[in-house]
Amino acid sequence: MKLEGRVAIVTGASRGIGRGIALELAREGADIVVASRTEEEGGPLPGTIHRTAAEVRDLGRRALAVKTDITKEEEVDAMVSKTLGEFGSIDILVNNAGINAPNTILETSVKRWDLVIAVNLRGTFLCTRAVLTTMVEKKSGSIINVSSLAGTRVPFWDVAYGVTKAAVERFTIGIAGELREHNIAVNCLCPSATDTEGLSMWMPGADKTGWQTPQQWGRYAVFLAAQDAGGITGRVLSAEELEALGA
Repeated sequence: MKLEGRVAIVTGASRGIGRGIALELAREGADIVVASRTEEEGGPLPGTIHRTAAEVRDLGRRALAVKTDITKEEEVDAMVSKTLGEFGSIDILVNNAGINAPNTILETSVKRWDLVIAVNLRGTFLCTRAVLTTMVEKKSGSIINVSSLAGTRVPFWDVAYGVTKAAVERFTIGIAGELREHNIAVNCLCPSATDTEGLSMWMPGADKTGWQTPQQWGRYAVFLAAQDAGGITGRVLSAEELEALGA
């Protein structure tokens, strides 16, 4: 197994791409911290941190479910402390948690705009900063951010989301340069239409022919999680580019 003995934090892992990544990392030997806000079923979308954690355990790996609001520094720091207390290490961070604001800019409230920025960008920054001390001490690590095709092709009805994803891509490239000397790889996955619970809810009846899958992005995350700064780093990668690299 490619990731035997490693510990991965995956945010937004109760469903969708985050869950797919968590399970594929576990299949390759990683122990998983499932970080998200959803602890109980009953919301508009299925999935909880506890269900994903149970699925990880069913694969024979250790799992820790931690309810975390990644916009709050104290909760992020507590999640990292719990991870180190349980597993003693953090080798992989996947910044996947995100929300959108499917509206025109005229119809997007300031409150919603601020929330999208807080989750998608501030949360990525807080989680990254929180794991760096242990990764720098170990002189190894892999940070994987999750962007979107919307980062370069912003739909008119979701500018806030596209702005944050473009920023996450710039964040990825910038910190990859800073962290190269510490042997920490930083890369960004760039999905396009992916068959998740959320997208299915927002686009009921859509023709899913050719859509990507969460499991597919999990496989790509495994490929990047195995990298260090001597391999692939500072890249924003589509499915086509990852396939060309052998993922």
